[in-house]
Amino acid sequence: MNQLQTGLKEYAESLGADLFGVADLASAREFVRSKGGDNVARFPRAICIGIRLLDAVVDELWRHNEPSAIFAHRGLYDSVNSTLSMIELLVAKRIQAAGFRAYPIPPSQEVNRRDHGAAFSHKLAANLAGVGWIGKSCLLITPLYGPRVRLATILTDAPLQPGTPLPDRCGKCIKCVQACPAGAITGVRFDRSERREVRFKAQLCDDYTEKRTSTVGDTLCCLCVYVCPHGAYKSRTDRSDITASESRFRGD
Repeated sequence: MNQLQTGLKEYAESLGADLFGVADLASAREFVRSKGGDNVARFPRAICIGIRLLDAVVDELWRHNEPSAIFAHRGLYDSVNSTLSMIELLVAKRIQAAGFRAYPIPPSQEVNRRDHGAAFSHKLAANLAGVGWIGKSCLLITPLYGPRVRLATILTDAPLQPGTPLPDRCGKCIKCVQACPAGAITGVRFDRSERREVRFKAQLCDDYTEKRTSTVGDTLCCLCVYVCPHGAYKSRTDRSDITASESRFRGD
């Protein structure tokens, strides 16, 4: 890792980042171009920055139809997204000061609501950077925190050393498939050569969200984040404060 990269990583972490990685985008250039155009595809590297979500909030998502859990989760996402935007801006300014180009992609940048489409995939960058793998839920799964993270990306031409993608560690687990109330997760393992629709039916997820809007507001249920056995959730399996209702929901 070169001096610039080490300095950027340490700086991002000092600002509150829990995850930092660098991706080589060469193998995904045409996919990147198809989503964001030539302006996005011209950058050879992507810096992935991530923040871990608070377990106490995510642990309550099994009550995803109750106002207190919904508002806490929505507030957490808003706060984390705001912090990520600040971190990536300040890191990008350091890259620019070092003489290179930096193009921040905000943490929430949905450009097509019906298919959850974006101008750039944070999960793609994080996967190529070796920060985590793509699970059956189509979420990024990190070794330490599972899917309990939010991501932002900085595209750059700085000569940074990229990481190596991690192997899929989901195995035979289908907890996210069983928990999805919309039936949007098919259980097919990630294959970069296949379209996302093979694994995730975005319209079913969106339809379920719209039905909930009148009672709980426009917010995703995120049960796929809650039930994943990787990360912090796994550390709770022996805790005495897990209620019988919660245990039944998880299928333990």
